[in-house]
Amino acid sequence: MLDVQNRSAEEDATGNPGAARAEEPTGLAPAPLRPYLILAGILCGLYFLYSWVQYAHFRTPSWDLGIFGQSVRAYAELRAPVVDIKGPGFHILGDHFSPVTALLAPLYWIWPSPVALLLGQAALFASGAVVVGRTTQQILGSRAAGIGLAVAYGLSWGIQEAVKSDFHEIAFAVPMLALTCRALLLGRWTAAVAWSAPLVLVKEDMGLTVSMVGVVLFLKGQKRLGAALAGFGAAAFALTVLVLIPAASRVGEYDYWSKIEKTGEGTETSFTQVIGDALTSGERWEMVIFLLAITGFLALRSPLTLIVLPTLGWRFLSQDPNHWGMHWHYSAILMPVVFLALVDGVRSVRTSPRAWLASYGKVVVPVATAVALVLAVNLPLRELLKPETYRTDTRTEQARAAVDAVPEGVSVEADVSLLAHLTADHRVYWVGTSKGATPDYLAYDLRGWSQQVSDPVQLATQLHPEARYEIVHRSEGFAVLKRM
Repeated sequence: MLDVQNRSAEEDATGNPGAARAEEPTGLAPAPLRPYLILAGILCGLYFLYSWVQYAHFRTPSWDLGIFGQSVRAYAELRAPVVDIKGPGFHILGDHFSPVTALLAPLYWIWPSPVALLLGQAALFASGAVVVGRTTQQILGSRAAGIGLAVAYGLSWGIQEAVKSDFHEIAFAVPMLALTCRALLLGRWTAAVAWSAPLVLVKEDMGLTVSMVGVVLFLKGQKRLGAALAGFGAAAFALTVLVLIPAASRVGEYDYWSKIEKTGEGTETSFTQVIGDALTSGERWEMVIFLLAITGFLALRSPLTLIVLPTLGWRFLSQDPNHWGMHWHYSAILMPVVFLALVDGVRSVRTSPRAWLASYGKVVVPVATAVALVLAVNLPLRELLKPETYRTDTRTEQARAAVDAVPEGVSVEADVSLLAHLTADHRVYWVGTSKGATPDYLAYDLRGWSQQVSDPVQLATQLHPEARYEIVHRSEGFAVLKRM
């Protein structure tokens, strides 16, 4: 059917059925790949440099890099993805359903370090710029527009905040969604299905996003294909959260329902309260405004914008403040969608009878690029321009000494600042979830607790009364203890 449509368009434009095919098979403006690969290489270098400096200086913002480091190491060693950081013997697929991270195992064979995950993520994020930029040039016929939107995507707040948040599985979803949106814009319906369907292996909520891609296909006239994809996505979501995750979970259920059912204080909330909180939250709506503002609000002209609704929906309903705003990694998957929706919006207003709208469509891409550059001044990558970012302070030196004091191959309990640095060659537990385990070593950041810890041995006794530990390394900020 698509070939028939293409032939009809060619005949209408030239009167010769083969003329357009000989000149440009897809009817798109030429867009050499090289400029976008160079730009992606630069972005990948910036992302990885930021991540590596953050890792090397022990500025890890959460325990996630340690968790994913353990799971990818398990895949690389052809073991079940057990993540002891979440609890002794914890199967990670009972937490979030992200088997796609097994694709990083070959990279881990080459570089057995959690830093390999940061490199992989940097490459995945940067690859989205190739898709966004080249698609823009092909559809709008302007290399300046293509490069501009690729830069706007690459420096967008959603991508930068994800880079700052260390590694997460959603890195795989970013280029897949970019390719899905590209296929939808070019009328390549089968390709849109092929790129979107595997999203269900990235994370459990992606099934709902796949369903929304099906809705977009339906709206574009591909009713049978769209309905099938929407049904597949909904079924995959239900299967994952109702069967697969509970089967791997210790508690036998999907634990993250509690993010909606309860507040941070653990008190029950009614569904009416949840909806009321979501609709009246300034922080949630601020996120939406910024999401659309980076496209000059013209993304609203495209049905592609519907694809962001599932992610925004669960974030609005969540009672966890970490899900509401512009921080962390949750918005990264939205960036390629809204920028390609902008491209679709520009294309749609070119022939608008409203002169002001057509004129706006001519300037919105450089405006979006300028907005991205202005916002970047206050986003994480700006730290790369500061000399102090690269300086090794006393805390970093003490942390490195603490890691070096833990012998290779032993089991060790550590807190967040040290977790990721130990996962490559140790069995690692987190101090908050290690009940039932008696590690060989303990490695603590003494200033990472609610107050300064002056007696590490007493702390070890409180946490592990079944064992005795002695200090084998001590500095002002860190202590390493060995089981006697």
